[in-house]
Amino acid sequence: MEYTVIHQQEQRATNLNFSKFYFFVFFGIGSLFPLLSLYLKDVVGLSGSQIGIIMSISPVVMIVVQPIWGVLSDVTQKPSFLLSAAILLTAMFGIIYSFINSYYWIVVMAILLAIVQSAVIPLSDSIAVNYVQKTKGQYGSLRLWGAVGFAFAVQIVGWLSDQISLSVIFYVFSIALLVSCLFAWQLPKENQSMKISLRKGLKELINVPRYFVFLFISFLVLGPLLANNIYFGILIAEVGGGLTGIGLAFLLAAGSEAPFMKVASLWINKLGMINILILATVVAAIRWFLYFIEPPLSIIYISTIAQGLSFGLFMPAAIQYVRDLAPKKVGATAISLYSAIGNGLGNWFCTFVGGLILEGFSVMYVYLFFGAMTVLGLLVLLLFKLTNKKAAM
Repeated sequence: MEYTVIHQQEQRATNLNFSKFYFFVFFGIGSLFPLLSLYLKDVVGLSGSQIGIIMSISPVVMIVVQPIWGVLSDVTQKPSFLLSAAILLTAMFGIIYSFINSYYWIVVMAILLAIVQSAVIPLSDSIAVNYVQKTKGQYGSLRLWGAVGFAFAVQIVGWLSDQISLSVIFYVFSIALLVSCLFAWQLPKENQSMKISLRKGLKELINVPRYFVFLFISFLVLGPLLANNIYFGILIAEVGGGLTGIGLAFLLAAGSEAPFMKVASLWINKLGMINILILATVVAAIRWFLYFIEPPLSIIYISTIAQGLSFGLFMPAAIQYVRDLAPKKVGATAISLYSAIGNGLGNWFCTFVGGLILEGFSVMYVYLFFGAMTVLGLLVLLLFKLTNKKAAM
């Protein structure tokens, strides 16, 4: 009985460490990246294409570097140590970033920052998933605090930037990460080695052509959803929102994700996975076209609930669908490739092309491009559903 009580206390303490860790990590991320494009535009004076290149560096670097961090974790069996080291380096590069005004040196710093930052979320998620599997806990209840941290950060730092200067985003980013490092060091030390051959996994997945069609859909839909984080602040500024307005808009958008993620499983069971994916895609497309016509700031604030309906539903439904499509023995490979295509390649493509459009036209035309991409994704998704029905008959 005494052992059980001690074990429960230790588990509660570990859960609390995870919650604090995710809160401060995403508080840091929410402090910097939603306002970074505005900083590069207004403070450094970079062009739209230069901003697009810089902001597209991170997803490209992450595609290449994330597997390396995974290998290091498997070889050393010290994920918490690597996580803490990566956080410290990320915080250090964040401070250095604030002193650089040359475009080419900013590119170098963006690459260095992406290399070390790309370890933070995958390593912490790996530790968390391994922990909840052993304790029969719920991963979502831990990661939820990341969404809370991000939502608070964009509001608080947006206000601070308005009162002080945009450079404050780097200092809050680094301080929040340093605080998160205190909790990272206290996370479970064990690691779960994932010995999966990418070559064998691909051979298995080639026999599931629907999987690769769905990857293309994810590229078209997730790309704009993720790249929106780069250009949303510029949109708010264009319609007169100011830095505090940008913070409020991101707070509403990020805050709307958690409730929809919580009900996603219930809706999937009731309406079906493909129907949920279609609903999320339709809502996203409507949102992008709405921004193209330059609506009033109040309408943009109201529209942020679409972030929860689109991203908050598409992400959990897509991951579950990928798991269902792929053979069980290559499930991890299937999810890794899905993440690389949607979160990495799609994000990079939309961020890069968006920067070129921003330079040649305006941010409103960036959202016209996002809308066109999403509509194409919707058409492929509808065709995907139709062919699935015919195959089932």
